[in-house]
Amino acid sequence: MAKTQEHRSDYLTARRLAKILALDDFEGVARRHLPRPLFGYIAGASETNASLRDNRNAFAEFGFRPHTLRDVSLRSTATTILGTRYAAPFGIAPMGISALMAYRGDIVLARAAAEADIPMIMSGSSLIPLEEVAKAAPHSWFQAYLPGEPDRIDALLDRVAAAGFGTLLLTVDVAILPNRENNVRAGFSTPLRPSLRLAWQGLTHPSWTVGTFARTLLNHGMPHFENSYATRGAPIIARSVSRDFGKRDHLNWEHLEQIRRRWKGRLVVKGIMRADDALRAAEYGVDGIIVSNHGGRQLDGTLAPLRVLPRIAEAAGDKTTVMLDGGVRRGTDVLKALALGAKFVFVGRPFLYAAAVGGHAGVMKAANILSEEIWRDMALLGINSIEELTTDYIERLRGD
Repeated sequence: MAKTQEHRSDYLTARRLAKILALDDFEGVARRHLPRPLFGYIAGASETNASLRDNRNAFAEFGFRPHTLRDVSLRSTATTILGTRYAAPFGIAPMGISALMAYRGDIVLARAAAEADIPMIMSGSSLIPLEEVAKAAPHSWFQAYLPGEPDRIDALLDRVAAAGFGTLLLTVDVAILPNRENNVRAGFSTPLRPSLRLAWQGLTHPSWTVGTFARTLLNHGMPHFENSYATRGAPIIARSVSRDFGKRDHLNWEHLEQIRRRWKGRLVVKGIMRADDALRAAEYGVDGIIVSNHGGRQLDGTLAPLRVLPRIAEAAGDKTTVMLDGGVRRGTDVLKALALGAKFVFVGRPFLYAAAVGGHAGVMKAANILSEEIWRDMALLGINSIEELTTDYIERLRGD
């Protein structure tokens, strides 16, 4: 009986994925599969969604200048970042509460990333203990949301190191929680409040209710925020959840200095949007920065990362490794970011949609789609390696 159900589930997943040709296609399928509050949590940003829209619009403002009559038969999408060679120049960005969207979501994302030979960054707002993810996919990165409290910082860093993570990513654009009124309108809240509206969403989305939520409760109990600090956090329905997010507004450069002294692995700072901040981070010894506006989920009206990338990359030079996330959906987006100075990019929402609707197979399909687009686009651009990309291949179409 269990085998029959497994075959049926695999068949339905295959059917669901068969018509997906691009990363954007996962969104429509996820909209139908997920309860409205959960889909709204992923899809939405803050206030007017201005930054979310600009993340995509910025890519449309650049065009390519391809070379022709070049032998591109030996091209490779492989690239090296922070001393590790990956099969493609992109990875999976950190995304909170992934295990509420897909069964064991963080592990699904991490294992698929390992199979695809790309990095996956586990979110500090995750619902699975970081030790389990490190065991399932040892080369994953860990993202921390840290408060300005030295003792708590040291305790979490020691826990992450003991689990075996080699790369720590500190997100620095979350001094306080933003005004995500879109979440409220969609019915999502932290803590998650049981209601008739939420119950109705569960009844009308049985595939998610049975395959993700009920399965999680049965096998692992009520989800908790497992990795905000060194000790287990509150369950997702607890009123104390909001207190667990406190004192991030105390975090400052002195704490980064403390982190750099304590953390012996690779250290990356995410959320940099200014060249002077990038230079200061480099002075504190970080190995890399990610130019990011948090997917438009923090300060609404913040520029798209792609717009500030060139000046940050120029200022940083070889002082630190510059990466980018925000708005990447196509292989051409990846190549534009690399041409403008990024050494690597990260992609968020599409991979979480893929995990929600297709599990491991969905994430693998998303990774394959983007990798194949890059491989194809490299031939059309006239290059054999990622390292060949420079601003010579790209030109601004309009704007400053």
